[in-house]
Amino acid sequence: MPGGGECCDLNENPGRCRFVGVKSTFLSSISAALICLPAAALADEPAKAEYIRVDEDATAARLQTAVTRYEKDGTTIDLIGAIHIADKAYYQELSRRFEKYDALLFEMVGGEKLGRQQPAAKEPSPDGKDGGKPADPAPKDPKENAKKEAGQSALHQIYKLVASFLGLTGQMDQIDYKKPNFVHADLTQAEFEKMQKERGESILGFALKNAADPKAAKNQPDPDKLLKAMLSGKSNLMKLEIVHTLGQGDDQIGALAGESVILTDRNARCLEVIERELKAGRKNLGVFYGAAHFTNLGKRLEEKGFKRGNQEWLTAWDIPKPKEQPKAEPEKEAKPEEPAKKAA
Repeated sequence: MPGGGECCDLNENPGRCRFVGVKSTFLSSISAALICLPAAALADEPAKAEYIRVDEDATAARLQTAVTRYEKDGTTIDLIGAIHIADKAYYQELSRRFEKYDALLFEMVGGEKLGRQQPAAKEPSPDGKDGGKPADPAPKDPKENAKKEAGQSALHQIYKLVASFLGLTGQMDQIDYKKPNFVHADLTQAEFEKMQKERGESILGFALKNAADPKAAKNQPDPDKLLKAMLSGKSNLMKLEIVHTLGQGDDQIGALAGESVILTDRNARCLEVIERELKAGRKNLGVFYGAAHFTNLGKRLEEKGFKRGNQEWLTAWDIPKPKEQPKAEPEKEAKPEEPAKKAA
């Protein structure tokens, strides 16, 4: 395959070819899901900072997300990377940190029922008065409501299934989105669907396009090792095979270069909410969003006069490596006894 992708001869090894195709699509979907679908930097923007990485040594590999501070005139905004499934300790540490923010802005398409319901003081109201943008009315058709709730439930079940398979836990199960300082900073489900229709985008189209991207194929794990890890039933072996793919999430979602609902339109909404919270007098904000959204968000904050400050790293996956068994020394063969020399 051009661009460094995997090649296989269907006539020579049909089984392996089928696995390569399934594996590529599977990993592209997992990459998108775990890094908050999708969380990629724009392909035409140079990556000025990392927001997700793999820290590795001889004993373990650690998938980490960054907490990156932006400052301006006594105001601080922390961009806090999110992964949908991770170690329980990761979410416990995030929850502890969330308590300190005047407002914690979070991503979740269709999550407008969570977090603060009312606008902050001095913030434009959701009914359209004072220049505020009217909120989308709830669908009147009960069947439409049930359909959307079923879709969200199905997505949650997928995350739980993957989390269970990898020995991890889900973000939705660990983060309390009803805390008083939580503020929804994403599109509503109706807005998201309408914008995607206008742009001709779809989640499935993204996943398939990304799976076929040669740049994404370069970072795919070895298919034989991946299959062996899956068949072993050992979650740590599976995580070790896919962690570097996830750690390069920006490259994995390269198919979404340019303007898109899933990235730039959602970022625009997040920036709107940031502006509203700042106008309401809040000086210490946290933004809990997909890690790779932050190349674009950071650039937009810098355009508004914010300066990038300190960066911390939190471990989302802590994956111990299997200990190497000491090699047994080969037994020394006994030398045959030399015949006794006859006396002269």
